[in-house]
Amino acid sequence: MGQGERWHLAGSGEHKQNTFDDFAAAADHLLAAGWSEPGRIAVIGTSNGGLLVGAALTQQPGKYAAVVCRAPLLDMDRYERSGLGPSWVPEYGSAHDPGQLRTLLGYSPYHRVTPGTAYPAVLLAASDGDTRTDPLHARKMCAALQHATTGPAPVLLRLEHGARSVSRAIALEAECLAFLAHQVGLPAPQPPDGTTP
Repeated sequence: MGQGERWHLAGSGEHKQNTFDDFAAAADHLLAAGWSEPGRIAVIGTSNGGLLVGAALTQQPGKYAAVVCRAPLLDMDRYERSGLGPSWVPEYGSAHDPGQLRTLLGYSPYHRVTPGTAYPAVLLAASDGDTRTDPLHARKMCAALQHATTGPAPVLLRLEHGARSVSRAIALEAECLAFLAHQVGLPAPQPPDGTTP
């Protein structure tokens, strides 16, 4: 479903906010078209998608019922200091450039956490062995959200230790989907024979 390089550049660097605005517009469309209703939108993103849902969470927390943010970039002031961060400077910009730093801080999810806000349910997932995205992003964000939120919804951190296997990847996916489903009130699936699991 790629739209080409021109489309990509329209959501990069100084234009990154366009990405978050488009995402919010898609959520609004789901509501306006009757595909969803308030309190029922759950979102999930990994890596750059983790940044996307992190920004959605901090820019319009009332729009989402639940957020799963996996292997995210969330502290955009320091993202280039670890993991593959330096290689992403062409995509996001550098905090070493004052103009680019203003842009980064304008949407950096970690820096936009606001005390006294009722945040929705959040599950941050990271791996301490991740060499691409430092798990520090998820840890810091979890602590900031737990400190800031006034709402009753949980803000949780799922930190995985050691190498990832196929079974662990499947377990992570299942836990993330179960978390989202529970937060929006979807009933747990029942076995085909009707017995309780």
